[in-house]
Amino acid sequence: MKITKTITYFDSPGPKNTADCAELAVERAKDLGITKIVAASSGGATAREFANAVKGTGIHLVIVTHAFGFSEPGVWEFDAELAKELRAAGHTVLCGTHALSGLERALSRSPRVGGGSRTEAVAEAFRRTIAVGLKVAVECVLIAADQGAVGVTDEVIAVGGTAEGADTVLVIRPAHTAAFFDLQVREIVAMPRNR
Repeated sequence: MKITKTITYFDSPGPKNTADCAELAVERAKDLGITKIVAASSGGATAREFANAVKGTGIHLVIVTHAFGFSEPGVWEFDAELAKELRAAGHTVLCGTHALSGLERALSRSPRVGGGSRTEAVAEAFRRTIAVGLKVAVECVLIAADQGAVGVTDEVIAVGGTAEGADTVLVIRPAHTAAFFDLQVREIVAMPRNR
């Protein structure tokens, strides 16, 4: 079977692409009968945009945020009130450790241990050769699968971005982090062309 579809390329990464990504994600989810969109959102702006985009569609959002202490010890960057609103609307908000760095980053940054890790090499390869948003989207799907928010047999729409906002939309068959090589990026729906 041959499938022909359009890929959207943005001139550059960043939050200016978030509304378009929300529209494209919902459109592709409907086309494929996918019921879950996994989206990264550190502070809540991207989550709010996607919540508006899925209203009335029956699509469930799984918002993956930074872990507590990501930017400042003991602090969660995500808007706590928005998290309550999203959960009340039936969506899921997860706070998870980065699957493609986590403890590895602590070791590589340590003056006592130092050096790069294989896990961080995988993350860096995604960032440099494809898109930061692809790395983020893959990581969020791993986190969501590990926390049971998505299954590992059904495809999801995955959304990531570069620093802020959304600029990458993918179709992914999830996997747990421990089974990383079972994860499949099946489609690139949108991504920045220049990084």
